[in-house]
Amino acid sequence: MANATSAVSPLRRRMIDDMTLRNLSPATQRSYLNAVIKFARHFNRSPDQLGLEDVRSFQV
Repeated sequence: MANATSAVSPLRRRMIDDMTLRNLSPATQRSYLNAVIKFARHFNRSPDQLGLEDVRSFQV
């Protein structure tokens, strides 16, 4: 999924590993990663600094 020469954050690596274990297709993994990127950019913070209320606010 990720380029071997690019640096991947521990959070992204864990997400990719979890999705791979769940046998999600590469297209689904890209979609999920893009959704998390969009979520983090909305708040201009790392996803590991966001909580349930932020998820709710983003969805509303």
